[in-house]
Amino acid sequence: MNKRNFRVVLTSLMLLAMTVVPAFAEDIDKIAQANSNKFGIITIIPPLLAILLAFITKNVVISLFLGVMSGCLILQVGTGTNLLSAIVLSFLDFISRALNSLADPWNAGIILQVLCIGGVINLVGKMGGAKAVAESLADKAKSSRSAQIISWFLGILVFFDDYANSLIVGPIMRPVFDKMNISREKLAFVIDATAAPIAGLAIISTWIGLEVGLIHDAFGSIGVNVDAFGVFLQTIPYRFYNILILAFILISAIMVREFGPMRKAEYIAHRKENITSDLDQGVEELDDMAPKEGVKLSIWNAIIPIGVLIVSALVAFYYSGYSSIMDGNNQGLITSINASPFSFNSIKDCFSASDASVALFQSALFSSIVAILMAKFKKIYTVSEAIEVWIDGMKTLMITGVILILAWSLSSVIKEVGTAKFLIQYLSGSIPAFLLPSIIFILGSIISFSTGTAYGTMGILMPLAIPLAHSISPEMGYVVVSTSAVLTGAIFGDHCSPISDTTILSSMGAGCNHIDHVKTQMPYSLFIATIAILFGYIPAGMGLPAIVVLPVALLAVVLGLRIFGKRTDVDDKTFEAKLEKEGITF
Repeated sequence: MNKRNFRVVLTSLMLLAMTVVPAFAEDIDKIAQANSNKFGIITIIPPLLAILLAFITKNVVISLFLGVMSGCLILQVGTGTNLLSAIVLSFLDFISRALNSLADPWNAGIILQVLCIGGVINLVGKMGGAKAVAESLADKAKSSRSAQIISWFLGILVFFDDYANSLIVGPIMRPVFDKMNISREKLAFVIDATAAPIAGLAIISTWIGLEVGLIHDAFGSIGVNVDAFGVFLQTIPYRFYNILILAFILISAIMVREFGPMRKAEYIAHRKENITSDLDQGVEELDDMAPKEGVKLSIWNAIIPIGVLIVSALVAFYYSGYSSIMDGNNQGLITSINASPFSFNSIKDCFSASDASVALFQSALFSSIVAILMAKFKKIYTVSEAIEVWIDGMKTLMITGVILILAWSLSSVIKEVGTAKFLIQYLSGSIPAFLLPSIIFILGSIISFSTGTAYGTMGILMPLAIPLAHSISPEMGYVVVSTSAVLTGAIFGDHCSPISDTTILSSMGAGCNHIDHVKTQMPYSLFIATIAILFGYIPAGMGLPAIVVLPVALLAVVLGLRIFGKRTDVDDKTFEAKLEKEGITF
């Protein structure tokens, strides 16, 4: 390194040291607004670059890294730093954001939970529990139709958290789907489409605290005193995307119809034994769930650890929220919970106040201990061997941890560069009353898709949507519809975003190539979102009640699938000829 370059690097390090403290000292919201005004359309480069590269390179790690680096470079160049120094500072800024992401207690809890659940799932597999459950379910799953319905049902059962849903349902159902010749892409879709949508609807979940809190604060900002949980309940019939995507899974399974890239994946998978092995879904088969040789298969080796995970998670949510409330200053709430600690309202309040990441880590670690002790008492492994198997399970999800850290770092830089602020400012304007819910839904979708976070999108839009809707029409029904549009728009964008953590976890849980999952899922998400707008939010914005709107929207889903979908269990020589041109032989 020559002296000139050395001075550049040294100066860059000094500049970084001088700028770290002011960046944390200032209000990030004001910084984002200022950067949005300064950079304009350039603010969309980081998420757009990450998304485009994810499709082009099919490498999520590289795509996310370059997306973060581009955002860091924009921020550094915007300060007037020369290009070489800006590149060095950008890299150092990336390191800082990655460390801050991992240092955040919430994020650390999620990473630890993911790793622990990976260990539990591996133990369940090696003890023969997963194979026993798979064989038991496969006996009941006589067709691809019943296998998909069973997977949907399991997804509904793990209603309390979208992360847990993705990590539990995928590994358990993967062998069943493989046996039934259902594509990994379809499994990933079923997991993803039941994870956030059901968690966002559930009245007891890790999402409800955020949703109710945002609703309360938004109404408070305009001086309207409401029961935030009551408003949340009123939004449920208007959560058109959530409800319709859940219904779509059942409808497509029953009708055995698919369209778009999913039809190709399913058509090939149904004829899996007739195609060459190197074209077998383009996904390497995993043997991480294979039981230890000679072990006696028992469904209890899966039911007990997974059951403990679910039950202890619910208990941990309650205890976390209860402790938080008892340590707080809300005497009315404390008195109410002490008077009736296990009433519905008390449980709801405790779940709302819980720290989900801590609760999930607690339950995952407790379930891990139970699984290790089971392996010892059943003489499958010694304690040391069981711990080694548990750690091996963690290793399989290390890449998930890396991707999550990169995704959080991208979210951080996107927030600071002002992407969301720019999108809101650019897209908002004079809005017809009946179109407002649809526009909010679309705006939420764009922000969530670009940032990969439903939580962040809700936090950005809710304080804007409720005051705007109330200013246009103070009628509560209208405001409720607009509120639901925020919640569902955020979930839709997050659902089909390739940089979303739940999308990533769903593909990981299913053992499916991540980009293949995104490509096959996106047409379905867009299809349901279109129906949610045309047959949901537009008529609801005109004042039609949910009891009228929702059945019509469901009928539109059935008719749309009947028109656009093609059966995958029936031979289609024309389609096969098209596939053969792509090198896929039957």
